Amino acid sequence: MKKSLHINRLAVAGMMSCLILLGSGCQKFLDTQRQGGYDADNYPYPGGSGPYDQFIFGAYNDLRSFNVHSQSYIVATSIRSDDADKGSTPADGGANAISMDNFPVLPSNGFCNALWLGYYGMINKCNQTIKEVNTNTLIVATDAVKQQTIGEARFLRGYSYFMLVRLFGSVPLIDSLFTNPAAQNNVAQSTAAQIYAFIEADLAFAAQNLPRTWDVRFAGRATSGAANGLLAKVYLTQKKWPQAMATAQSVMNSGQYNLSTPYDRIFREDGENSSESVFEVQATATAAIPTANGVQYAQIQGVRGAGAWDLGWGWNTPSVQLEAAYETGDPRRVRTILYTSTATQTFASIYGEALPLGLPNPRYNNKVYSSPTFRNSIGNRFGYWMNVRLLRYADVVLMFAEAATEVGGTANITAAKTALNSVRARARGGLPNILPDVTTDVQAMLRDAIRRERRVELAMEHDRFFDIVRWGIAQDVLTAAGKTAFTNTRDVLLPIPQTQIDLSAGVLKQNPGY
Repeated sequence: MKKSLHINRLAVAGMMSCLILLGSGCQKFLDTQRQGGYDADNYPYPGGSGPYDQFIFGAYNDLRSFNVHSQSYIVATSIRSDDADKGSTPADGGANAISMDNFPVLPSNGFCNALWLGYYGMINKCNQTIKEVNTNTLIVATDAVKQQTIGEARFLRGYSYFMLVRLFGSVPLIDSLFTNPAAQNNVAQSTAAQIYAFIEADLAFAAQNLPRTWDVRFAGRATSGAANGLLAKVYLTQKKWPQAMATAQSVMNSGQYNLSTPYDRIFREDGENSSESVFEVQATATAAIPTANGVQYAQIQGVRGAGAWDLGWGWNTPSVQLEAAYETGDPRRVRTILYTSTATQTFASIYGEALPLGLPNPRYNNKVYSSPTFRNSIGNRFGYWMNVRLLRYADVVLMFAEAATEVGGTANITAAKTALNSVRARARGGLPNILPDVTTDVQAMLRDAIRRERRVELAMEHDRFFDIVRWGIAQDVLTAAGKTAFTNTRDVLLPIPQTQIDLSAGVLKQNPGY
């Protein structure tokens, strides 16, 4: 068995006092078995880490929060795109979910407020960690350990702000703890450009101060490669092509990652933290603790059925548009889309289980399908133990290819094709006559080929909406997918939650069009 039997993972047990942010209520932080804790054998932690883990683990734990990488995240990043439909039954989720699928999203939408609270909650814990490193005189640590801990905090803070700026645009920039937490409600928004500059500084610092690897017992902690990989995406989003190309290339040249993990295996339990993994949310479960140290991500997207096939809510189902995007014979299609059996055809899971007739949806997300062995051993069907892949090496390779194409020039075009074709070669898995190498030297044609490849390689992995927005094609793409209420002047950003505007007494300003 893999990680369900491991105890040194990133979970924390009630080690921090609750912080109040922007109107969120105080909740018990975590009431579970301590994991990754000190004992006589592992103090101090490998590489000199340890004294500040009681603080930074609080931020890592928020990666598994319901408001950060579960329902609201899935709805805002995937269901809003043309990759997926809401799924489940027509009325499930109510107006809040339906409007995320079909637009417009109202300022009163609860998913918007959940995302706001989730990411600012994580930012608060990062700021708390940085404060402890800088001011807590009771903890003795070397400068290297201090800088490394600050690097972890700034990586997670940079990630949080990257999500916020792409979701909401101009947001408050909070880089320290307030003596009076309620005062955070009244911080005015910074411009998106200011937020991006702050993110770049956080991630650049993290890349300089984080280790290349961690001891295997601490898989999932941020590394220099993760910081540079995320920074490359930040540059790419802003069309800073030379910086994106160089930063992605630094990850490729690090020797820490490769495409040797078969595509089919990446998303299985035994594919977690593989050579493909640059950063992923760590989740774990045991028979004794089946959900509390996990994340609800897989359950929300699991097959919606009865009995043994009640694996989840059935949300975020692959769309017909995504199904049509694959080239003939591409193995990634059936590894991404799990088909419901019909009267004329029986479909099986990746573990050979025949899917039943009569499920509410014709397609489900196959990338979150859990192993029946794990379900049986843990006594739970809902996949709380499955990690969330936030950044894969193939994503970095395709970012390099895109940036190199945009920089242009013969050498860069050639390098872009090589990178693109390495992803296609892994996808074909040795099968002949499918996914041939891309050979064009025409910049526009190569650009289109890379965009198609990003879609199918990273399908259902929460990049699609952000990609079509930054490419400037969201209006055409979403209209063609039947989301005809989408308007580019409004819906590329979510509304600032009305709850937060009210708490700020009008200091926060609403996004255009809402």
